[in-house]
Amino acid sequence: MTPDGASATGDDPAAENAIEVAQDIAEHVEQADGARLPGAREPRLTTRQRVIVGVTFFSMFFGAGNLIFPPYLGALAGDRTAPGMLGFVLSAVGLPILGVIVVARAGGFSNLSARVSPRFALVLGVAIMLTIGPLFAIPRTASTSFEMAVAPFAGEGLGGARLIYSIMFFALAWLVAQRPDRLSQVLGKIMGPLLLIMIAVLFVTCLCVHHPPFAAPSGPYAHDQLMQGFLDGYQTMDLLAGLYFGIVISANIDAMGVRDERGNRRETALGGLSTGVMLVVIYAMLGFVGAVSGSYRGIDGATDTGATVLTNLTEQVFGHAGTVFVGVIFVVACFNVCAGLISTCSSYFHKQFPRALSYRAWTLVFALVALVIANIGLSAIINLSVPVLAALYPIAIVLVVLSLFDSVFTSRFPAVYFWTVLLTAIDSVANGVVGLVAAFGGRWTWLETACGWLPLNDLALGWLVPSALGVVIGVIVSLVRRRRRA
Repeated sequence: MTPDGASATGDDPAAENAIEVAQDIAEHVEQADGARLPGAREPRLTTRQRVIVGVTFFSMFFGAGNLIFPPYLGALAGDRTAPGMLGFVLSAVGLPILGVIVVARAGGFSNLSARVSPRFALVLGVAIMLTIGPLFAIPRTASTSFEMAVAPFAGEGLGGARLIYSIMFFALAWLVAQRPDRLSQVLGKIMGPLLLIMIAVLFVTCLCVHHPPFAAPSGPYAHDQLMQGFLDGYQTMDLLAGLYFGIVISANIDAMGVRDERGNRRETALGGLSTGVMLVVIYAMLGFVGAVSGSYRGIDGATDTGATVLTNLTEQVFGHAGTVFVGVIFVVACFNVCAGLISTCSSYFHKQFPRALSYRAWTLVFALVALVIANIGLSAIINLSVPVLAALYPIAIVLVVLSLFDSVFTSRFPAVYFWTVLLTAIDSVANGVVGLVAAFGGRWTWLETACGWLPLNDLALGWLVPSALGVVIGVIVSLVRRRRRA
């Protein structure tokens, strides 16, 4: 994912909010299309504007993390890549696009989550920002680019090389985050398409070259490929990011002239659909590339990553030159994402807690925290993020699903939001704690046993029963409150 960093305004780069950024983009689009007549109203976007919205949408979602997980899936799933990729697409594409749509309809993530309670909105917002920021996504940018650009040539001294690289990487990203300038934007516009061209080249090459038969499924994909792909789709973190992107896209479309609610929702949905199509095509290509790479050289599902898969393939097909080329692309792409995430998260925390630290102090704190975490290695970061995402994703999914039916159901029974999210969170957080303890080598048998009592818990869907129970309780509570008022 690639959330846009907040742009500098005056002395404080956090001062310009997402709507102002969207309006500024729209002004440039209007200048390119020519001045509109005074009072003119445009109920629908032009084809060119829809393309711009779709590409902007895509660039906000597609980052380094989106590059490494589909190849990892293909390498492990082998000849069962298709069902695994179907599950991956459902959670990595379908859920984020739905999230964007419901957030746009609600008028922002704060309004959406406040349907549960204002305090919940703050707690969940902070948890999401830490997850897509300094705890996992920001460190992953340095670790991923290191694995692609330095590790293949570093020999035995990976520890020292990783530390030196991450210090330089985060120092430069911190400097850029102080005042993101046009150079960073230009690099993003150049390297993004170049990255997609590289994916297309790899895909076409894999179609043309003779490769061994796809391997049998292994590791976590040895069984239940569909469900495992669905769970690995969490790793893109796009649903969590999409909960913040929806209002930006909606405001962008509004600034382009589509101001009526129905038209805005339609254009947001069309933009999400076109983005979803692009993501599905790219993910399918990367999954196939991973399967081809796995046919040449298998990987260890516990220690290797998608970066290893891509490195193996480029080394096999293009030699050292191809590995260097892909590494350079990853470094620049990850650097742009890193600077943007530092700026985005610092802006959020500065806005929520203005008396705690200044914007620049937040950027320094997040850069230092990410520096420490990045040095535990990409595989360790991914392993630690799995239980955290397992705790947050069911809550986000429930919020999105309830909001889809808000106009016909949940708005009539407002207590459904609170009870459904509460019971879902109890189960998902408990499973997240179990996974986090296991990631550190421990085991809480009593909590693991308690979670195992719920149906479908072995498929990571134990939260479905509590969420259904929450709907029932919420309806009953809403009816009782309505009768008391009457």
